Amino acid sequence: MKKKFFCYLFLCLILTALPLIPAKLLAPQQPISAESNPPVTAETNPPEQEICYHVLDSDSGDILEVPVRDYLIGAVGAEMPVSFEQEALKAQAVAAHTYAERQAELSDRRPELKGADFSDDASQYQAFYTTEELQKLFGDQFQENYQKLAQAVDAVLHEIIFYQDEPIIAAFHAMSGGMTESAKNVWGSEIAYLQSVDSSQDKSAPQFEQSVSFTPDEVKTMLTASREGLFLGTDTEHWFGEPLCSDAGTVLQIAAGTSIFTGQELRTIFGLRSAVFTVRYQDQKFVFTTHGYGHDVGMSQYGANAMAAKGADYRQILAYYYPNTEIKKI
Repeated sequence: MKKKFFCYLFLCLILTALPLIPAKLLAPQQPISAESNPPVTAETNPPEQEICYHVLDSDSGDILEVPVRDYLIGAVGAEMPVSFEQEALKAQAVAAHTYAERQAELSDRRPELKGADFSDDASQYQAFYTTEELQKLFGDQFQENYQKLAQAVDAVLHEIIFYQDEPIIAAFHAMSGGMTESAKNVWGSEIAYLQSVDSSQDKSAPQFEQSVSFTPDEVKTMLTASREGLFLGTDTEHWFGEPLCSDAGTVLQIAAGTSIFTGQELRTIFGLRSAVFTVRYQDQKFVFTTHGYGHDVGMSQYGANAMAAKGADYRQILAYYYPNTEIKKI
């Protein structure tokens, strides 16, 4: 009788305790399928963190954190007409990416950047538009144009240009004077991949030749403000001497009164479109006639577009304007 009593008591205790056992221990175990999310282990790669550039907004002073893809879309949209050929846009995207990578490596040497990689100030750095600025620029054509830019960028997103295992100085300009110029003739430094190449297709670019005139008083004011002790003399017609030019047409040196100027200096002083220019005195004014637009070094954008229109792809364009370089993925 006592044995039956203890058996009955044990059974009651078991039945009472069952609700306290966690349900997950009672549920049948399900195998982990390919669609399941396994726990993160040392062998599991975490999601790749989106890489961003830090861009100093030259208007607000704020530092913008911009994903690389968005930055390249904004840089290409700011630097090259969206109407250009797709292969030219791709070439610009690779050049813009290369420029950004090189500048980011040097940014810690420039305290004026306040910790940013570079600025959007087009007078000092590569130009860049935010998505909002592109919307204002393109207006009703925003969706179509943005998609075209995005397609070009996506096709070359991880590619940059190298020379001897370093990102190159990916200089570019709107159009040459018929030949691009060597870095040595413009900046004074010999760079193996920034040499003069034929770009005669630029001559058919819009506004290839432009003229601007200044009165003698304007010329005197601007020149004397830029060079202390300059004396021009009374023979106004002969204030400027005969220029010394490079094979590409860049004015290397030209006398102005008692001083010698480089073409780049006069380009800055008078706001000329390029340093490929002539100057003449006509109808009591000095007339500067320029050819091309920009510093003339590296890739000509109009030249790139002309090559693309004739069937060249972005790799051929970049190899032509940056000889002895190679494109690598990063």
